[in-house]
Amino acid sequence: MNQQAHRKIAAIVFPMLLANISQPLLGLVDTYVVGHMPQVSAMAGVALGAMLITQLYWLAGTLRMSATGYSAQTLGSHQPDRARQLLWQLIALALIVAALIGALQRPLCEAVLWYAQPDQTTASVMQDYVAVRVLGAPAALLNLVLIGWLIGRQRSRFVMLVQVIGNGVNAGLNLVFVYGLNLGIEGVALATVCAEYLMCVMALLALRAQIGRCLPVWFSWQAIKQVLQINSAMLIRNLALQACLAWVTMQGAQLGDVTVAVNSVLLQFLALTALGLDAVAYAAEALVGQAAGQQDRRRIQSWVRKTLLWSLLLACVYSLIFYLAGEWIIRALTDLPAVRAMAVSYLPYAIMLPLVAHWCFLLDGVYIGLGQAAIMRNSMLLSALAGFFYRYICCRVPVITAYGWPC
Repeated sequence: MNQQAHRKIAAIVFPMLLANISQPLLGLVDTYVVGHMPQVSAMAGVALGAMLITQLYWLAGTLRMSATGYSAQTLGSHQPDRARQLLWQLIALALIVAALIGALQRPLCEAVLWYAQPDQTTASVMQDYVAVRVLGAPAALLNLVLIGWLIGRQRSRFVMLVQVIGNGVNAGLNLVFVYGLNLGIEGVALATVCAEYLMCVMALLALRAQIGRCLPVWFSWQAIKQVLQINSAMLIRNLALQACLAWVTMQGAQLGDVTVAVNSVLLQFLALTALGLDAVAYAAEALVGQAAGQQDRRRIQSWVRKTLLWSLLLACVYSLIFYLAGEWIIRALTDLPAVRAMAVSYLPYAIMLPLVAHWCFLLDGVYIGLGQAAIMRNSMLLSALAGFFYRYICCRVPVITAYGWPC
């Protein structure tokens, strides 16, 4: 039984690991292309623009999480009609959010530039990059829903195919647009947009049967209420998480272009770690969610224990890779001496990160499978306030500083 269970986990983890690793590898290509442009301002501007787009899409990552949870639970409870109905609610919500991102593009850029206060060249690069990237918002957000739904159905091999092909096309177009057609920063952004629409078409074809047969009964106030409830809790959770990450980039921008560039390099280590550990978290989402749909408590506990073992082993592998090849990765990403030197000085933190963080990724997967978004929201808020913003709050609230609390 244990061997069969671990084979089932492996059938999800390995395809998703390959699919997820292809995403930060694409980030490495982007950073390599921009990092070898003559001015640091090009790298800094793309870093700010990519930060804004990434924050928006990661906030909308609630769509992917809820899609996986609903898909797995309805698979376990054998409710095909409800599954189709929930899928349509999520598709409609994704398109609405994409329209909002497009409409708010300009004020969002202005808010980032107002806070970061970069030089004029960096600001211009950022605006050009974002103007192209938002054209892919409908496809990018639909991909969150469709990929999440496929993960919940344990169709990880197809998800791997979609993401690997999409990211491969993105990397190839990057080189063609920038070096072949000389499109510069806009070429980097346009390559990503083209890949997003290709992935969306592939995922829609995979789910065309479920989507097509649901048209007459797509609307249900009960289903919409449930979707909005779980997504609102996850949105608050993601806002707290992204506030921490955005704070790092914003503070770096105030310290100069070199610091922003270093952050963009180090974030590639974070992305690689997160997406790698998420491969096991996806398995937990699908398997725990299916067991939750079957209302089998013992099976839920069994899947949690087994996926925890996989998560720990993968974290050890990542830390070893970063220890052995971390400096080589930094040197490959950029040939700017100041950026290299500062990035290497922070490498030990990247090495320790997987061992500390793998618990968080796994438990996120467990609670997504269970549909317990409120627990995820509350734990993230506590972590952000007590662990990240504590010193900032204490140093600026007169009532606290009056009692001599340490800043």
